Amino acid sequence: MVENKTMMQFFEWHLPADGNHWNRLKELAPELKRIGIDSIWLPPPTKAISPDDVGYAPYDLYDLGEFDQKTSVRTKYGTKDELLEAIQACHDNGVKVYLDVVMNHKAGADETETFQVVQVDEMDRTEDISKPFEIEGWTKFNFAGRGDAYSPFKWNFHHFNGTDYDVKTGKNGVFRILGEHKSWSEHVDDEFGNYDYLMFANYDYDHPEVREEMIRWGKWLADTTNCDGYRLDAIKHINHNFINDFVHAMMDHRGEDFFFVGEFWKSDLQKCREYLDIVDYNIALFDVPLHYKLHNASKAGRDFDLTTIFDDTLVQSHRRNAVTFVDNHDSQPHEALESWVEDWFKQSAYALILLRGSGYPCVFYGDYFGIGGPEPCKGKKASLDPLLYARKHLAYGEQTDYFDHPNTVGWVRGGVPEHENSGCAVIISNGDEGEKRMFVGEERAGQSWKDITGNRHDEVVIEEDGWATFRVNGGSVSVWALAD
Repeated sequence: MVENKTMMQFFEWHLPADGNHWNRLKELAPELKRIGIDSIWLPPPTKAISPDDVGYAPYDLYDLGEFDQKTSVRTKYGTKDELLEAIQACHDNGVKVYLDVVMNHKAGADETETFQVVQVDEMDRTEDISKPFEIEGWTKFNFAGRGDAYSPFKWNFHHFNGTDYDVKTGKNGVFRILGEHKSWSEHVDDEFGNYDYLMFANYDYDHPEVREEMIRWGKWLADTTNCDGYRLDAIKHINHNFINDFVHAMMDHRGEDFFFVGEFWKSDLQKCREYLDIVDYNIALFDVPLHYKLHNASKAGRDFDLTTIFDDTLVQSHRRNAVTFVDNHDSQPHEALESWVEDWFKQSAYALILLRGSGYPCVFYGDYFGIGGPEPCKGKKASLDPLLYARKHLAYGEQTDYFDHPNTVGWVRGGVPEHENSGCAVIISNGDEGEKRMFVGEERAGQSWKDITGNRHDEVVIEEDGWATFRVNGGSVSVWALAD
């Protein structure tokens, strides 16, 4: 029986750094499956610059919380053994696990080295703003706490093409490392002229040793954890040809079902299409264009034309390669890509990604369980659970859209025999209280339908011809389904 699949991003930026997150996942695995979560995207499991770091400042990719490095054996989330136990618990409950892999840069080097660089214009990295000079940079990684376990490879400045700090002078900047055949990659996003460099010590994927080591590591990580796929961090900054090679190597090693979703943070749909061309459509991308549509809709209120919500989005043009989401760890308040969807529209936004036939929706941990930090938000479990229930049990079959009013839109899912009593009618308003006549099928004549979100308490009786008038509160969403 075909069932809808739903992912959860199982972390937010301000999780407590108590080393218990893998244990929390192990305990919650059965409940996550029960509410309709079929896959989990975990934060970077590798050793970072400190046990408080979220994981995007990676130090040793072979240390999953096993070695005493950077003041701790565990990572922010726990130990290697706890990670493996959590993954096994997920698998025991039919939940797949995707690991976040950070392959753009390294941080927290063990030693400095001196080497030649030129400083480039931060707003146009193709423009040199200095003559060659020598700096002392943090680029040597020895991994004394791990030694040669799992890999004898040690990193030095030859393996990077850029860094951002000169120990000798205390100067910050974007410094391009000089050397034979060394430059920014030409196969990256063209923002700032060339967006190869993002932060810390930047991998040089034109160096054959780097390419070989990272593919070797990718295979090791999948084999060690038995994970089901990868979330690829910051791929607009990484040599696109390497990502293509990496994906093909991993699929050859782990099978064609090994899943990839890339963070290609561009709101330009054409750029997303061009990237998918490069990687042979073997990966999905987070639908950043849709995220910004949802964000803008939440800001504009009734001035946003809901009939255009899916225009120029990945889920509309490449449904099989779109992972849809409302918010994530970067878009939450005070973070790097802050673009938080406002609370009044949050439930409607989730209905738009969970209850339609296209895309692979991802629920954000912070939306479900709440976020901490300087601007905490309570979790929205009560408003999301009915939508997850509807996705798991009701939102099947042919989809008929009623996107015919700028402030009130709706659609019907016809249902399928395999899911008893499936089918639903969804209606969303970003203005006043509204209604919409929608056809749900003559075979449903006489049935009483109710709003499973609880936003409305009236019932709708399906007319003899299979049509009915469904209502929605102002600035709200209703999901109508068979009352029993």
